[in-house]
Amino acid sequence: QVQLVESGGGLVQPGGSLRLSCAASAIIDSISVMGWYRQAPGKQRELVALRTRSGVTNYAASVTGRFTISGDNGENTLYLQMNSLKPEDTAVYYCNALYSGSNYWGQGTQVTVSS
Repeated sequence: QVQLVESGGGLVQPGGSLRLSCAASAIIDSISVMGWYRQAPGKQRELVALRTRSGVTNYAASVTGRFTISGDNGENTLYLQMNSLKPEDTAVYYCNALYSGSNYWGQGTQVTVSS
């Protein structure tokens, strides 16, 4: 089993930056795939970025070039660096882990992009 705890959300102006963190109870490189998803009000949860155990990354088209996913084994933490934020990035952001064949979710952290 893996516990995931997100942090780093908040209110930011358009064009600003935030870094989200996801603290995991397992070593990052022991987890097959980790990722960030988001859900805006009235919309379905969508994939933002993925990182495999081997370090391969994948991004949604809407965030490519602006967001960067990375992992720190020493701190068992997954990060999402978000730059050039737009109002449409406003959502609850969730950390996800695929570990030993099961899917795990964090509780989510709110990101609001507004002037």
